[in-house]
Amino acid sequence: MAQLVIITGGSSGIGRCAAGVFAAAGWRVGLIARGAAGLAAAAEDVRAAGGLAAIAVADVTDSEALSAATDAIEAALGPVDVWINAAGNGVYGRFADVSEAEFRQVTEVTYLGTVNGARVALARMRPRNRGTIVNVCSGVVFHGLPLMTSYSGAKAAVRAFGQALRVELAFEHSRIRVSTVFPPAVNTPFFHHAISHMGWPARPVPPVYQPAVVARGLLMAATTGRAEMTISGTVACFALLSRLAPVWTGKVIERLGIDGHLVRDGSAGPVPCPTVFAPSGDASTVHGAFGRRARRWSSQMALRRLFNRLARRAVNRP
Repeated sequence: MAQLVIITGGSSGIGRCAAGVFAAAGWRVGLIARGAAGLAAAAEDVRAAGGLAAIAVADVTDSEALSAATDAIEAALGPVDVWINAAGNGVYGRFADVSEAEFRQVTEVTYLGTVNGARVALARMRPRNRGTIVNVCSGVVFHGLPLMTSYSGAKAAVRAFGQALRVELAFEHSRIRVSTVFPPAVNTPFFHHAISHMGWPARPVPPVYQPAVVARGLLMAATTGRAEMTISGTVACFALLSRLAPVWTGKVIERLGIDGHLVRDGSAGPVPCPTVFAPSGDASTVHGAFGRRARRWSSQMALRRLFNRLARRAVNRP
């Protein structure tokens, strides 16, 4: 029987794109998000790719609702093999301008939503002593971005949580794997749905990649169980530079200034529709408004896929 992946935040952006990629690879796909319209559209993507889909509405900050949603998906498609924590949100603005409620909401969705997802997944994986949890993190963990204090802090917590949980499972001699992936800036509706206190809509910091690059990385993480994985040479170089020259890295980020995070020329697409506190009533999309120069491939990921294929051949060779 085909394996089952459950994706939180599966109604738009990276989560919705990953649903189609996993379906095309022969997986059954369960999707969890707050918006029913977006979930229905994502389920259609799965079916168009030849896969089986089940959806359930739940907020990742509500662990009981998340558990009930998982029960419904497993009742329809069977036991979960891979769990992907892809839910996240953002608020742009100077720390002094971001309200306590906004900061808490970003932390609860982006970090505690990941914790809740891992808890729900482990409750189902532990009795079988198998499974993989993939946490979608961010390149900002290597150096936080200004105007994104809540998001940067939440993603840093996601990384540390994954590291700690991975070692705890090793203490138990568990076969359950925890993988944390670090995407670059991605052309998704994240920026359309974010709150901005800067007077202009937010934008990703170049270079920007299309979500399919990250979705293929999630599939690789799910199948290889790598403990941590940067997605794109951009993030790999950023991680190395921030370790070797953190002060210089900070200066480079400082030179971006405020304008490096904002759109002032009307190219941000439709009027922003913040969904930090409530889902949109309309179906969201996979792609955002920044696709004109977004990269559709990553040489680093292509080399990784080649290496993995060669490694599998070497293992299977008589």
